[in-house]
Amino acid sequence: MHAPLRHAVAPLLALLLFASGAQAGAQREESLSASVRAVLQHSVSDLAAPRLAFANKYDADAWLNEMSRRLQKRMPDEEARIDFLSTVHYEATRAGLDPQLVLGLIEVESGFKKYAVSRVGARGYMQVMPFWVKYIGANDHNLFHLRTNLRYGCTILRHYVDIEKGDLYRALGRYNGSLGRPEYPNLVRAAWHNHWSIPRRTASNAYPATS
Repeated sequence: MHAPLRHAVAPLLALLLFASGAQAGAQREESLSASVRAVLQHSVSDLAAPRLAFANKYDADAWLNEMSRRLQKRMPDEEARIDFLSTVHYEATRAGLDPQLVLGLIEVESGFKKYAVSRVGARGYMQVMPFWVKYIGANDHNLFHLRTNLRYGCTILRHYVDIEKGDLYRALGRYNGSLGRPEYPNLVRAAWHNHWSIPRRTASNAYPATS
């Protein structure tokens, strides 16, 4: 499991970064072995239809309704919001990531703006750098496409988690291109736990509001 993320965040810095929109996504180009590249290529090539990975429809509906309520102000269109959340849950679960963590990362990376572009050229919800398409994708992959962007972003984050042997703090640093510095991992952790985390469901209380 990942090492605990660091807790000390400078409030002013956090405010500035949260307000800046597409502030991250500066993954660094690194050489990939043939075997790693093949695994990542396979991961982004299977564009299966999104689905919620829950044991039953009740749990799926409870999660979707709760996350939809929290996201409503940022994404007012209900149909687009449900499609987005369903895709986030599917792609995060497929990559072995916590969907709520991915929502926190998207909040920090793009502020839930589909067409966000950072100053270094990272694109979309998860601010994916275009060089990844060259490395592990295909020429027709559009990083502004919802499912493509989330597939790449989750695949890349999973790759970094594996490189760092489960250390989420360092994996997030790699994702942002700021390995070893605390600001970005702390921002993602704060967004994840303050805005998107949910308590364990009990028999009498399914996903009560926490924010």
